[in-house]
Amino acid sequence: MSNAQIELGVSGMTCTSCSSRVQRKLNKMEGVEASVNFSTETASVEYDPALADPDALIKTIRNAGYDAFTVTDADEPLADAPSEPERDTLLWTIVWSAVVSLPVMLVSMIPALQFTYWQWAAFAATTLVYFSAGSLFHRNALLNLRHGSMTMDTLISMGTTAAYGWSIYALFFGNAGEPGMKMHMSLMPNSAAMDEVYLETVCVVITFLLLGRWFEHRAKGRSSEALRNLLHMGAKDATVLRDGVETRVPIADVKVGDTFVVRPGEKVATDGTVVEGRSAIDASMLTGESVPVDVKEGDDVTGATLNTHGRLLVRATRVGSDTTLAQMGQLVKDAQAGKAPVERLVDRIAQIFVPTVIAISAVSLVAHLLLGYSVAAAFTAAVAVLIIACPCALGLATPTAILVGTGRGAELGLLIRGPEILESTRQVDTIVMDKTGTVTTGEMTVVDANGSSDALALAAAVEAHSEHPIARAITAYVQDARTESVTDFRNEPGIGASATVDDKHVRVGRPTVDLGEYRDDFESMEATGATVVAVEVDGVLEGVIAVRDAVKEDSRVGVEKLKELGLEPHLLTGDNRATALAVAKEVGIDAANVTAGVLPADKVELVRSLQDAGKRVAMIGDGVNDAAALAQADLGMAMGAGTDVAIEASDITLMNNSLVSAADGIRLSRATLRTIKGNLFWAFAYNVVLIPVAAIGLLNPLLAGIAMAFSSVFVVTNSLRLRRFRATR
Repeated sequence: MSNAQIELGVSGMTCTSCSSRVQRKLNKMEGVEASVNFSTETASVEYDPALADPDALIKTIRNAGYDAFTVTDADEPLADAPSEPERDTLLWTIVWSAVVSLPVMLVSMIPALQFTYWQWAAFAATTLVYFSAGSLFHRNALLNLRHGSMTMDTLISMGTTAAYGWSIYALFFGNAGEPGMKMHMSLMPNSAAMDEVYLETVCVVITFLLLGRWFEHRAKGRSSEALRNLLHMGAKDATVLRDGVETRVPIADVKVGDTFVVRPGEKVATDGTVVEGRSAIDASMLTGESVPVDVKEGDDVTGATLNTHGRLLVRATRVGSDTTLAQMGQLVKDAQAGKAPVERLVDRIAQIFVPTVIAISAVSLVAHLLLGYSVAAAFTAAVAVLIIACPCALGLATPTAILVGTGRGAELGLLIRGPEILESTRQVDTIVMDKTGTVTTGEMTVVDANGSSDALALAAAVEAHSEHPIARAITAYVQDARTESVTDFRNEPGIGASATVDDKHVRVGRPTVDLGEYRDDFESMEATGATVVAVEVDGVLEGVIAVRDAVKEDSRVGVEKLKELGLEPHLLTGDNRATALAVAKEVGIDAANVTAGVLPADKVELVRSLQDAGKRVAMIGDGVNDAAALAQADLGMAMGAGTDVAIEASDITLMNNSLVSAADGIRLSRATLRTIKGNLFWAFAYNVVLIPVAAIGLLNPLLAGIAMAFSSVFVVTNSLRLRRFRATR
């Protein structure tokens, strides 16, 4: 029996230590492999149905001290989490806690404000903040300790409890409770014996940490905004033709094979094929392309795109989770729920970080006492270590950047399959591009023609009766074809087509007569890699037409942008070498980097040979024949208009089918990776520098709390800068 997969929502996690513990508990189950993501509050689990089931998975998570629930498509946990009410409640708690804490901080810092019995008023206010606003941290710490675990909340609770407990001791059993007691604010901790209270530390630390927690929630909400918009982009209902009657039904009731109506101004209900009508479809919501695409009978259309004009009848070919829109959403979910190697490193560090800090705090306390410092000084150093070491920034460094980066990519039509892809984009130095459909449009187009307008019209009249791609290109190029007067049409495979038009025998295809005055034109056109056809009228050559798979308008710019990123471009095609060289010259690729006439297996071999030469290879393609090479490459990039097989084999999907987008995808991925590394540097450097300072007694616990909270705010806001990433115009 094959393994089953399930996605579970996990609530109650407060840091990466929590998610790591849940993951360890699940992975200890026989037949279970799980990945738990703190940022998205989800667990992606693969399990053997013979050894485990969803109820057992949920029970294991609950036994670890958290709650869990199965996630359905309708739940859309990423789109709605964290909930607005939760954020609003947290914000309200921060507001009243700040209002209460500010007077405590001011009166503790400024001796001129310290009235008689001020310390008792401050104690009353601090007690409210400690037990009410701080209950989130205390409750989580107790829950974790009950399960034999220490997390970030353990540090917060221990630090504030220690400061609060010391203040109680100083007030009730020391000199701090005496009328007229004065306390002075200093950058360095005060080593006075029994007249020092840390009430302001308790208030400020809890308030700042709650603010950091709110920023974290806000980052989750904002970074998932793109996905939320994506998931709600589709039509909510559709007009389906059943027994010849138009019936309005919810989108969930549309089945494969149903024919539905799309009127002007309406969204296409689901992926399908046009069976009647002509219109222009605005796909900018999905692809970013501002120019509507003309569609007619037989053309495919994508759900959630907008019908600009004309009535269409569309036969549904994909519904529900199989649609392009749903697959885009799932790609983003997968990317945001995965873990990059650098994030897994942070998880491992977090598991040992908390007990290590507690040990340092204990050693600092004992060392100060043994060295003859006062109890107050020793206690101050120990509390400062606990406060400064809270690993908020460490836990937020990677997931917030991944969430914001992949979310921004979704808005720009750049679907990054997983966070591990970020490292690949940094390392690639060579990019291999398939020609047809990637560098070129994938459709034959007339690029040059020489001959009288009458001769061209006669050629189009003949080709209008053929389904060959070259015929379609000529017919599209010549607008005044006289198709009503065509008789005796004959199609000659590999040679051309002929017919009688207005009593003239017209033949279009390989030349069978002397080229005459058109020889130079014919040869120069062939030199560009185009397919050149001759127009013969009654046995006389009357014109030549060059047809080629035209290069996309922005392909040259895309190649230039890829070069600017340090990538060496290669062109790969199954077409002939002359055509490949012409395309390469047009877009700026060296002839030495052109490989033509290759089969799918040859494409894989080329990628492998480059890798064997020490290159890190990216591959861009769009067809079934590119799938194996995309999978072989260190980084696979597929055009969104390509086949499902190619998209499934790729790492990044380019929804607007442009090489410029390929460069944007690499730029965004590298920017996200830089942000992650910057966040991690800040978090590690902050702890490495300040923990020793606090341990030797040179840091006031109040300033330690402020610095620690600021580091979390910095990491989150630094990640949110990725939302300003702009695509190349």
